[in-house]
Amino acid sequence: MLTNTIPAALPSQPRQILSAQALTNLNQRSNWAGGIQFVSHLGLIALTGYLWATAPLGLALPALVICGASLALMFCAMHECCHRTAFANPRLNDGAAWLAGLLSFYNSTFYRRYHKWHHRYTQIPGKDPELEDHKPTSLSNYIWQMSGIPWWIGKVRCHGKVALGQLDGLYYLPTSSHAEVVRSVRLQLLTYAAVIVVSALLGQPWFLFTHWVLPLAVGQPLLRVVLLAEHTGCPNDANPLLNTRTTLTLWPLRWLMWNMPYHAEHHLYPSIPFQALPAAHEQLKPYFACIDAGYVQAHRSIAADFS
Repeated sequence: MLTNTIPAALPSQPRQILSAQALTNLNQRSNWAGGIQFVSHLGLIALTGYLWATAPLGLALPALVICGASLALMFCAMHECCHRTAFANPRLNDGAAWLAGLLSFYNSTFYRRYHKWHHRYTQIPGKDPELEDHKPTSLSNYIWQMSGIPWWIGKVRCHGKVALGQLDGLYYLPTSSHAEVVRSVRLQLLTYAAVIVVSALLGQPWFLFTHWVLPLAVGQPLLRVVLLAEHTGCPNDANPLLNTRTTLTLWPLRWLMWNMPYHAEHHLYPSIPFQALPAAHEQLKPYFACIDAGYVQAHRSIAADFS
């Protein structure tokens, strides 16, 4: 861990660390930046998916792993678009978010409300919905969660309940959003069903499983690794300089994650688009309590707290 102690002098107003002008410079959104990132991410999925389907086994298996990681990390594209910072155009953000959610088995219409509540009450027990997902407390539970199996179970249950209009207990969904969220989830599930029907008619009944479910299952543990590192082990404190971890990692993963490893910077200033987060990190890193030198180090820190 590069930083694991509270800075000596915490600013009393953390979100005023950057000057208004510096924040304005960082906040510039770009349809070009978002478009290039999104299309290239889709292109990697298409290329590796094609290789998985057609290449000899020695090339197909690595392609499967990369395709799966790319599909799972479409979550990061959805996350950025749900903040409406990936593109300057709000409609592009919303459309890309829905497609990214479709590919990663999330629903952007649901997630936007859920995530807004997470940002508002980060690491506050009883208010932050992410804290409802139990953190691993033992090695066996850690392995179970990193497998992605609990995530699949939870997603199938949640999508099913929402599609049936069963929204009790989902306090982060305002009543005014209920109809839109239910409609969006139903459309998403109908899209999967349509793919199954069309592929079966074309003589490929296992297409959705072979070319989406299986790769996504292979890639899901990577997403579990990166998401667990964001806040686990950080204090249950409202201060954004303390409650979020930034993880320094290699460029390919930062690219696939839309710079989401700069997560403390993102939580401090959610208005900063993905392409400006590295520059924000250079200005803000002295203020953060938790910066880890890679995901291995981050998970060592997490595992150190196992009972």
